[in-house]
Order: sequence, then structure tokens, then C-alpha cells
Amino acid sequence: MGQQIINGLFLGSIYALFALGYTLVFGVLDILNLAHAAVFMLACFVALALVADAGLHILVALPLAVLAAGLLGLALERVAFRPLRGRADSNISGLISSLAVAIVFEAVALEFFGPNVSRFPFGTVPERQIELFGGVVSRLQLTIIGIAVACFLALSWLVTRTRLGREIRAVAESPRAARVLGVNVDRVIAASFFISSALGGAAGILFGLAFNSISPDMGRSVELKGLAVIILGGMGSMPGAVVAGFALGLSEVFVVAHFGASYRDVVSFAGLFLILVLRPRGLLGATSLREA
Repeated sequence: MGQQIINGLFLGSIYALFALGYTLVFGVLDILNLAHAAVFMLACFVALALVADAGLHILVALPLAVLAAGLLGLALERVAFRPLRGRADSNISGLISSLAVAIVFEAVALEFFGPNVSRFPFGTVPERQIELFGGVVSRLQLTIIGIAVACFLALSWLVTRTRLGREIRAVAESPRAARVLGVNVDRVIAASFFISSALGGAAGILFGLAFNSISPDMGRSVELKGLAVIILGGMGSMPGAVVAGFALGLSEVFVVAHFGASYRDVVSFAGLFLILVLRPRGLLGATSLREA
């Protein structure tokens, strides 16, 4: 039991970190950024290149790759979303535009890194294990859980306690009213994309380190789980994304342990469907779907 809980928290922390980025952009723009999974993948490849080719230590490569992911988010916002903003169909056109950029990002990864699975060099992360609650947990797993929780706390503090956070909430409520009050809406949206993509990039790097299996299509399965998490937690709710991420991770691990891997996605998405039927706004969704 203890081992399943540890594994579930570890897996759920990656889902939660990935979904936080999804949630931030949706809360501000009311648009799903379908290129988020491609940024997740590219950030992992950047970290791999910094470690394997440039010879940097993972503690140096990690923040640099996260920064690169944030810059990708800025480029994504500038190219795929800003030109469409203000159009009557900006929601659906932005969705399609982000999907097109995701395909481009995957093509770039295929060109530079190839279709085969890549791996971090042996010894990139020390393999040390600790006995905890009747199970065995690696230091990497503990680090991933800690990073996910720290990112959530930092993002919550930024949104609730800083000027940028107040501006993000104002734009999420009404971009027009925020602009009248003197808020630079374009800057706020760009900052939201930077933070969102940095979180997605961090999730991708940690995922690659944990499973040591990196490929151009690695973000596709996580993208579906991320969508499930933000719907389950409540669209636009950051606490909901974290709670649902951990809940999905725990449920998957327990299903695999008791029923087999073939039932993992069946049970997870059946539970998602049931909760949406009983509570359409999700676990922690507010009456208004758009919240920072």
C-alpha cells in the first residue's frame, strides 16, 4: 500500500505540474493551448542536449531548459495567438493555430533528434533510494514531488500577492476593463504564456529524467492526462489542477496494481466521466469557469 501511494504521488505530481500550465493560460484567455505538450517535449530534448552534448550538470541544465521552454511560450503567444486576438472566432482559431504549432514543434524535434527514443546519460541523476512509509522511494521521485508542490505554492503566491498576479486576475475577468484601468494586456498575456510554458517544460524534463525515455511524441499521452486533470479539477482552477493531478496519479497506480495496466486509462476516464455527470464544473470549479 505504501509503495502504491508513493508511486501515485510521484506520477500525480508530473500530471499536476503539467496541468498547472494548461490552467494558467485557460484562466487568462479561455483558450486551450494544444501546443503545451510539444513545449513539454522540446524542453526535455533541450535538457538532454545540454547534459549529453554540452556536458552541463543537470542542476545547471534544468533551469536553462525551463527558461528555453518559457521563451518558446513567448514565441508561441506572439505567432499563434496574438494575431488572432480580438476576432469573433478567436477561441476556435487559437485552438487550431496552437495545434498547427504543435505539429511544427514535433517536426523540428524529428529533424534534429530523430524518431528513436533518446536517453539521458547514465549517472545524470544519482540513483539513491530511501525507505518511507513501508515503501521505497528514490531521491529523484521525492525531488519531483517537492518541485511540483513548490511550483504550485510559488504560482499561488504570484497570482494572489503580486502586482502581476492582480493584473493576471484582472485580464482573466475582463481584458477590456483591465485595459481601461491601465493594465498592459498584451504584456500580461505574454507573461502568462511564459510562466505556463516554463511549468510545462519543467514537467517534461522531470518526466524524461524519471522514465529516461525521450521521443518527439512523448507529450501526446501526457496531453490527454493534462486535459483530464484540468477538467476534473475545474477549468481554470489551479488548486483543482493539483488535487486532480494527484488523484489521477494515485488512481492509475492502484488500478495497475490491482487490475493490470490494460485497465488504467479505462478506469481513469470512466471516473472522469462520472464526476462530470455528477459535478459538471469539476471538483473545485467555481460558478464562473474563468478564474485566475
